[in-house]
Amino acid sequence: MKMAKNWYPMIDYEKCTGCLTCVNFCPHEVYEVDPNPGKPRVVNPENCVEFCRGCQRICPAGAINYFGDS
Repeated sequence: MKMAKNWYPMIDYEKCTGCLTCVNFCPHEVYEVDPNPGKPRVVNPENCVEFCRGCQRICPAGAINYFGDS
């Protein structure tokens, strides 16, 4: 498992509904819940597994993209 250095999720807060599916899905503690406004935020981008895309695939709002994508 290769941890990312230049590739990590970014949240589009205009699309994000605050369902926290990404937070609950990710076993690598990339996210935490920002208590105000109750939405996820990326706090450990270096923990993201390079090219995993799991959180992006399960996000019902399509609010996750990745820094480092071509």
